[in-house]
Amino acid sequence: MAKRSAKRQEQRRTLRRQKRLIAAAALGVAALLAVGLLAYRAMSGGSGDGVTVEVIVPAELSAEAQAGAALFQANCRACHGPNASGTKLGPPLIHEIYNPGHHSDDAFYLAAATGVRAHHWPYGDMPAQPQVTREDVGLIIRFVRELQEANGIEYERYGG
Repeated sequence: MAKRSAKRQEQRRTLRRQKRLIAAAALGVAALLAVGLLAYRAMSGGSGDGVTVEVIVPAELSAEAQAGAALFQANCRACHGPNASGTKLGPPLIHEIYNPGHHSDDAFYLAAATGVRAHHWPYGDMPAQPQVTREDVGLIIRFVRELQEANGIEYERYGG
């Protein structure tokens, strides 16, 4: 009788361990699915096609802005779109959020050098762009600022 009782107790312990393992595996799968969904949303621009804007390109850009346009094309367009109009991968830079009073030129330099944590848009974090020199970023900023000006985006003090 004692052997049967011990055997049953062992079977119950084994069954409880199996249930705990199954529960832990289910939680692990759920966690992986959640992380995968968040990664997908970040890479796909969140909820869909992302935000894009129509950009008016001025007939003439300064020589610095023209050089910046070529650098933007090579380094930024894939995510920020043609003429910084935005894509499903990155926000438009020709947008009020990026006016010089809210995002100064220093913010652009810092973004290229160290990357940016997502804070205005559901695109996810922007990685650092080490292939772009500080001088290159200065020319890209000149291009973006001239496009912003042509599209009516002017300095507006942040928070007011």
